[in-house]
Amino acid sequence: MSAPTPTPPGRLQSLDALRGFDMFWILGADALMQALSEVSGSGPARFLAGQLTHRDWAGCTFYDVIFPLFIFISGVSLVYSLSRQIAERGRAVAARHVVIRGLLLFAIGILFNGGFTNPWPDLRLLGVLQRIALAYTAAGLLFCWLRPRALASIAAAFLLGYWALLAWVPVRDFTLDRAAIATHLGKPNATPAEVRAAFDAAGGSVTGSYAPGLNLPNHLDYRYLPGRKYDTYYDPEGYLSTLPAVVTCLLGVFAGLLLRRTDRTEPEKVRQLVVAGLVAIALGWLWNLQFPVIKKLWTSSYVLVVGGYSALLLAAFHHVIEVRGWRRWCVPFVWIGMNPITLYLANNLVSFRRLAQRFSGGDVKAGLDAHLGNGAGQSLIAIVGLALMLVLARFLHQRRIFLRL
Repeated sequence: MSAPTPTPPGRLQSLDALRGFDMFWILGADALMQALSEVSGSGPARFLAGQLTHRDWAGCTFYDVIFPLFIFISGVSLVYSLSRQIAERGRAVAARHVVIRGLLLFAIGILFNGGFTNPWPDLRLLGVLQRIALAYTAAGLLFCWLRPRALASIAAAFLLGYWALLAWVPVRDFTLDRAAIATHLGKPNATPAEVRAAFDAAGGSVTGSYAPGLNLPNHLDYRYLPGRKYDTYYDPEGYLSTLPAVVTCLLGVFAGLLLRRTDRTEPEKVRQLVVAGLVAIALGWLWNLQFPVIKKLWTSSYVLVVGGYSALLLAAFHHVIEVRGWRRWCVPFVWIGMNPITLYLANNLVSFRRLAQRFSGGDVKAGLDAHLGNGAGQSLIAIVGLALMLVLARFLHQRRIFLRL
């Protein structure tokens, strides 16, 4: 193992490590756990594998925390980067940096989704990187011009306003789901024109619905979001659900403001993060009784629950790395965490797992499955894929090659 990575001035190694830990699961560790659960077949292994899959709709697993954790971390990071820029160059320059960075990340997101591989309208405008870009840009601009108390008021207004919209604004009594549409039209493969005609002609309305395809964000995406949608008729990173995602980033901003305080000791900061995280989780699950925790709608209760989990993870990493000074174990996570977008794009363009199959697929995989049990071959492929990703991450880190947007 390499020596602990020196932390550049103004950076928190715990934050880089947490970002790397987050990306670690996206870049292949999830596949490894799934394969190992197939080999083991034990109850605990199946439970862990289940935590590395998304809920179909309502509820929350560990994997449902991965994406918002990255947005939360972006909020923590912008406090450090923008505070320095505001102090040295002024608010206007910092705000311009936020906008430029957001636009670049949004463009990279379109490239990640396939770019212009397919002709319009088979092009997805919104997605994971685009949501990060929009949430970061909105939170960054608000941070540049508003005080923490005003930011807290805006965050509360966004969460309550989003809940009010979904609870009280009526939508057509028409479920945007393939099976429901097939039943409604009496045919399995309706054309887009037929679906639109049936949607426009639907009578009656409903309020307070959070069912798939029968809620305000999904209906707004269907009517007004151009291009291809991830879920055919609507998009989990669509228009309206971006609003509470901004709050996820603002929760990270509040955590960053706490960590930058000089009137608190580091152990005190950890304790405050833990308390804030537990309170947010409790409030989120309490709100879930009326406003369900749903990732694909990014509901306000979901924001609180995953924001609380994110705060607890940040507290754990900050305590172990910054307070205790235990840094050697997290070096690989720092490699990943200082180049997350580069590695994410590399995996999209090349795929570490597909590349790993060139070294450990075919007869090698079949032999392992035959002698060690089903899943053994996939486990090796996942391990090799992770190793290839770490080799690239280490190479980029040693050469000081970072994608700075």
